[in-house]
Amino acid sequence: MNTGDHIPMDRLVHRVRIDHPQLYRAWFEDLGGAEIAGGELLIPVTDATRAAYLREHCTTAFSEAASIISARLLPVRFVNADRTPLPPAAETVLSRLRLNPDYTFDQFVVGPSNRLAHAACRAICAQPGTLYNPLFIHGRSGLGKSHLLQATCDALLRAAPGTDVIYMSCDAFINDLVRALESGTLQRFRDETRHAGVLVLDDVQFLANRESPQEELFHTFNALYNDRRQIILSADAPPSDIPKLEDRLVSRFNWGVVGQVDPPDRETRHAILLKKARLRGVELPDDVVDIIAERCDANIRLLEGALSRLIFESQAAGRPITVDVAREMVATMGGPIRRAVQINDILEAVAAQFSVRLSELVGRRRTKSVVLPRQVGMYLARKLTSMSLEEIGAHFGGRDHATVLYAEKSVADVVKKTPALAESVAALTRRLER
Repeated sequence: MNTGDHIPMDRLVHRVRIDHPQLYRAWFEDLGGAEIAGGELLIPVTDATRAAYLREHCTTAFSEAASIISARLLPVRFVNADRTPLPPAAETVLSRLRLNPDYTFDQFVVGPSNRLAHAACRAICAQPGTLYNPLFIHGRSGLGKSHLLQATCDALLRAAPGTDVIYMSCDAFINDLVRALESGTLQRFRDETRHAGVLVLDDVQFLANRESPQEELFHTFNALYNDRRQIILSADAPPSDIPKLEDRLVSRFNWGVVGQVDPPDRETRHAILLKKARLRGVELPDDVVDIIAERCDANIRLLEGALSRLIFESQAAGRPITVDVAREMVATMGGPIRRAVQINDILEAVAAQFSVRLSELVGRRRTKSVVLPRQVGMYLARKLTSMSLEEIGAHFGGRDHATVLYAEKSVADVVKKTPALAESVAALTRRLER
């Protein structure tokens, strides 16, 4: 092969680092001199694993840099250092999950229950690895955490296609670690996880009581954080409430922003149903939306499942979607339909249970005798209604969402230590759910 002009590798790498800082620079170390031949720039690489990474994530960046330096269009090809064909790269250690094409920001419905988490994810897309690092999102199953995480990955990749984004479940992380240990490929596993541009780990509560995976994630976290790489985590509980999670991980998970995703309020449930139905080309009557939203207030997954079933049954029977059809479908959904617990029911029941006046319960005064009953009321509102934090606070003297969260945690803690209060709360719950 006739050798053409050379481009100094240090100039080329410097240009790439300026224009594409999200690419991990360790992969550029020890690259040989780049040569121009046959109208393209050939960059020698010493091993197939590195070549696979460079081909997948860096070809465009190096081509742009080479074109700027040489003042002409110059495509790049990574080749073996001795110019022989590169062998196929070994299959990646990581079983990265494919993103759900429906999980984008365009299809995410924002409401009071998820506004903070959504805003943090949007901010990360604009400046990954800076203000909100790490981001920890928690909430019960089926509330849209995975949707938010995958939407963030999608937006990051659309904005910067060369970004090395890893999205995986905690189970996948653990399984890949075990396979790496068994196959002697631990270093390759670490090269990928610790050198990612963005690491997104879903359902980290499954780390509980797993010593080796916690140790590995601890060092992975440190490597990424110290290199200003974005880390996004999700779980079904805040870091401090995940059982048997090492203190050093709890501490690190709390370094950035911890955002909670709550069950959607009635208005948000309406918006979700309308949006999902329109995406399927279906227009739902408002009365039908009311019926489904009232019945399915626990989580978004249940809401979407009910909508899918309604559309399927309507189409299968050749019937339009009417109030009667919706009622028939809802009546067959796993168990009787409970009367929704109302906030006024909670206020009245708590006032009677603790012998305080209703006006005191919803007032602004912090009299000692009313503080605990008020906190119990907020706790029950969180457990038995789908109201947002702001809505609950408004019914208890205009208190903010932080006060409601504090009340919920305080009562949960006291109930564990005080049998008498535990029985009072249980009795109130039974009475309200009847």
